[in-house]
Amino acid sequence: MEILQSAENNNVVDIDTQAMMEGALMVSEMQVRDIMLPSSEITSITLTDDVKHIHQTMARSGHSRFPVFDETGENVLGILLAKDLLASELIDGKNKIRGMLRVPVFVPESKKLNILLREFKANRNHLAVVVDEYGKVSGLVSIEDVLEQIVGDIDDEHDYEDEENIRQHGKERFTVKSRTSIDEFVDYFKIDILQDDYETIGGFVTKLLGHVPEKGEEVRYGELTFKVMRADQRRSHLLRIIREKVQQKPDEAEKK
Repeated sequence: MEILQSAENNNVVDIDTQAMMEGALMVSEMQVRDIMLPSSEITSITLTDDVKHIHQTMARSGHSRFPVFDETGENVLGILLAKDLLASELIDGKNKIRGMLRVPVFVPESKKLNILLREFKANRNHLAVVVDEYGKVSGLVSIEDVLEQIVGDIDDEHDYEDEENIRQHGKERFTVKSRTSIDEFVDYFKIDILQDDYETIGGFVTKLLGHVPEKGEEVRYGELTFKVMRADQRRSHLLRIIREKVQQKPDEAEKK
């Protein structure tokens, strides 16, 4: 890493090339658990869901691949591709999607990302179900998640990045794009934020932490706890926020 930094400082490589080279080196050290989408945030389908509900779920999420769980909601039976359901012309009924399911790929949380990327390419898979040491589903990881560690954030026409900046999940849980402006954030959450040399909520979180945010880091500000969900070597991309009443002054931040 020091050699790459020196090369960038001496204009041997530009900053984007340096970031990609650093990312390529880092995937050999990072594990699946470092980048996976946790199970609590998975957009999933249950085998007993009727087809109309499944169509609605797919339309809302914008994703193309979905894990299908059994009736208990704990075991993944397969992966349903949106294109397979659309091609089937099914419009109603239950338990009719079983024959469309692709065989799921399971990977442990501890698998190194460079190995996973190699397996994705060799097996032409794009999505894997992550399991913990007890075999319980703990999350999902896609080939896009791995590639983003190398090249940075990847946007497409159906990506969450192109939707609303702030999304609510339940009563006091939210996901917020780091590029959300301070004005929009303050207007939404009705809180005061100290003015400084940042214009986005991602910049504000960077200020609170005192360094470039890393995935999994948390920091509290007033009633809000920020958790970094997606980040690269240069900045954060997606934050999860939990709002709870705390006895703390707004200008005090607690790092975790």
